[in-house]
This record gives sequence, structure tokens and C-alpha cells, in this order.
Amino acid sequence: VQLEESGGGSVEAGGSLRLSCLASGLTLRMYTMGWFRQAPGKEREFVASITWNGGRLYYGDSVKGRFTISRDNAKSTLSLQMNSLKPEDTAVYYCARVRPGSTDVASVQAFDYRGQGTQVTVSS
Repeated sequence: VQLEESGGGSVEAGGSLRLSCLASGLTLRMYTMGWFRQAPGKEREFVASITWNGGRLYYGDSVKGRFTISRDNAKSTLSLQMNSLKPEDTAVYYCARVRPGSTDVASVQAFDYRGQGTQVTVSS
């Protein structure tokens, strides 16, 4: 399983970024997928997850209303549109697969495979 994130960068507060994740070595449509982030010195934080067909979306409280998760199974890609970014959104963002059979798909504990991460820096 390989997950490769892209789209990170530096942006001013209030700006937007769109992260993408290209999946290989797995049939993406079979899995719930998601994003989590980790800031220096902090624990991993759940950001969002999306069921296999996009029918259900889950968001962490800190990003609700600002971030949107989506997927394109035909292109084996997962995306995260991030709007109204805040300095506290600064972190490394990881694309991840939810472990099959997980009952709580809105938790970092549900993720088994992840990518290398992409840095997002939001300046005030």
C-alpha cells in the first residue's frame, strides 16, 4: 500500500489549500479513507474521513465547516479542500486508510496505513 500526499505549502491566515493523495497497491473503492494531522509536540489529530462511496463524511470539530473531504475512486485519489485556514491548522497532514472492520471511522486509532505526509504552514 502506498499513499502519496501533495499540495501542501505555506499560506496566510484566511487562505486555502487543496491536498491530494494518490493511492496505489490497493483498490481504493474498497476502503474508508481519511486524513489526520500532527503538529510539532502535539498528538495526532483526526481531521476527516469518507466512506468508500463518499456517502458518509466525518470531520474533526476543529475543521468542521472549513474543510471538505472528497474522493475519486476511478482516479485512486483522495482530496482535502481546506478553506479559511488558521495558524492552528499548521501541521503535517497525512492521508490514511481506515482499518477494515473499524467501528469508529472518525478516530486516528482507526487508521492503519498512512503516507509520508505533507507540510501545511499557515501564517498570521
